[in-house]
Amino acid sequence: MTSKGIISITVGYHESRHKGAKRPNTESRGDLTMEFSPHFGEALAYATQLHSKQIRKGTEIPYISHLLAVSSIALENGADEETAIAAILHDAVEDQGGKSTAEAIRLRFGNKVADIVQACSDTDAIPKPPWRKRKEDYLAHLQTASREALLVSASDKLHNSRAILADQRQLGSRIWDRFTGGREGSLWYYRSLVTIFRERFAKLDPEHLSLIDELERVVSEIERLAE
Repeated sequence: MTSKGIISITVGYHESRHKGAKRPNTESRGDLTMEFSPHFGEALAYATQLHSKQIRKGTEIPYISHLLAVSSIALENGADEETAIAAILHDAVEDQGGKSTAEAIRLRFGNKVADIVQACSDTDAIPKPPWRKRKEDYLAHLQTASREALLVSASDKLHNSRAILADQRQLGSRIWDRFTGGREGSLWYYRSLVTIFRERFAKLDPEHLSLIDELERVVSEIERLAE
């Protein structure tokens, strides 16, 4: 962090696991340095406060680990600071306060961040509507979501699917007991997400289709193990 409170992050290039990913022109630019305003740290502190008592489903892993991972994936795929902040806060409305939290995010972090977070929330109602209806509505919403919202959503689903796959390899079919949608509903949802993301990224963000390629590889392996 600099003396003015601006967070400076140096991002060195590493070989991507995504087939076909392009190497940046490091001959002329070297490492890529990104400077973040104090809002990034404020968002991290706020998310830590909101999710302090929350853990990942079926585990004892602090929930903040997921939020950091989603922001990291988004940054690796072209997110700017506001999109990275929205990634950190993407579950705040859905899981921690609904509309009142949405209003607080808009006041503290601005309209762009708030709009992305709202777009990544399948509901702001308390209590939540039935699972299937929420997921159907969310899938429909993705058809018109912004590029930034799609990036955060896809980053979220990639990290979630990786966690499902890792636990599936350990627990087998017992893993589906954790999920409201069960085996059939969860498999339907993730395959539907892949289809919509591929269509939307091809139009809005073809440079980062490798993110969807990776999501599809993980979902396909989940499907294979679920047979």
